[in-house]
Amino acid sequence: MSKPIYILNGPNLNRLGTREPEIYGRTTLVEVEALCRGAAAGHPLVFRQSNREYELIEWVHEAIDEACGVIINPAAFTFTSMAIMDALKMFPGPIIELHISNIHRREQIYHKSYVSPVATAVIAGLGTDGYPTAVRSMLDMISRTTKAG
Repeated sequence: MSKPIYILNGPNLNRLGTREPEIYGRTTLVEVEALCRGAAAGHPLVFRQSNREYELIEWVHEAIDEACGVIINPAAFTFTSMAIMDALKMFPGPIIELHISNIHRREQIYHKSYVSPVATAVIAGLGTDGYPTAVRSMLDMISRTTKAG
């Protein structure tokens, strides 16, 4: 069986659909997971959300041993967590940093990501449609890596 893609979601993303719908839309996290599974076309996924920084770090550590790729929406931890950045640095495969909103069109505090320097790619501003886009892009990255290796 193929190694899974880990899709990790940070704080407050469990409130998608009701939290600031003018920014994040009305799609719930359960619906986002279904979009991702559809885009994965049978490739295994591990889909998780936590409001706790340490838990996200533990899942990145798990992914180091278990996953072929990581898609992470660190939410507010994007701008505050050197610890998540350090954990991601250890991941040997592709990493996609994902944001529902275009963080670069928002307030200045949202412009400095600790994750971007260690990410293979960044997707921002596509709304929740960014998730299936990220899954398809990750599958392409994995496919190219497998063919090259």
